[in-house]
Amino acid sequence: MTIEILEFVEGAKEATGLAVIIDVFRAFSVVCYASDAGAAKLIATDEINKAFELRKRYRNAVLVGERDEKRIDGFDFGNSPTEIIKTNLGGKTVIQTTTAGTAGLVVASNATTVVTGSLVNASSVVKYIQTINPEHVSLVAMGYRAEVSAEEDLLCAELIASGLKGKNIDFEKKISDLRYNSGRRFFNPENIDFSPPTDFFLCTMTNRFSFVLRAEERFDGNIDLIRIDI
Repeated sequence: MTIEILEFVEGAKEATGLAVIIDVFRAFSVVCYASDAGAAKLIATDEINKAFELRKRYRNAVLVGERDEKRIDGFDFGNSPTEIIKTNLGGKTVIQTTTAGTAGLVVASNATTVVTGSLVNASSVVKYIQTINPEHVSLVAMGYRAEVSAEEDLLCAELIASGLKGKNIDFEKKISDLRYNSGRRFFNPENIDFSPPTDFFLCTMTNRFSFVLRAEERFDGNIDLIRIDI
């Protein structure tokens, strides 16, 4: 098994084999919490107008997402696990669009299999990949706004890669230290309304969930996220 680490939308386009599209802060942590909160269906899209169109097709649909980290006007929730964890999403269709993560899913068309990646289900991602045993794995760190390398995404990629290689490395300190680099923004009082400190802790609860979310392209070009329990 060969493993490569790529970044941003360009990396998602280049990804081949089994691709893990990684967005720790916060998109692919949020959808894990949404699934755990009972969501019956998860749909990812790259554009705001597509999200509104999708909501018209589904009863009990809610819109989740952000631009510039903030909740989009007309959306039910921002891209915040703190909001999601307090909500009962039983039977609802969750439609998500974000600046980085969902954009990566939509363009990863050269990969044979695509799953989301985050710290909250990293070990399950490793187990899922080992079950499939692909020849090539592309770990795509989507980065901050898909433009700037993000320590948390690269760290998640490193954690998954080490698991696949059978290396027993303790990442606990590196993960907690994210608070002092890429996670600093969660502790800025000016951001508390849309990006509270609890988001940081919820996104860094490593291996909280024992499932993966596999991406499947829909007839309309958007992405269904299918939960696979591990």
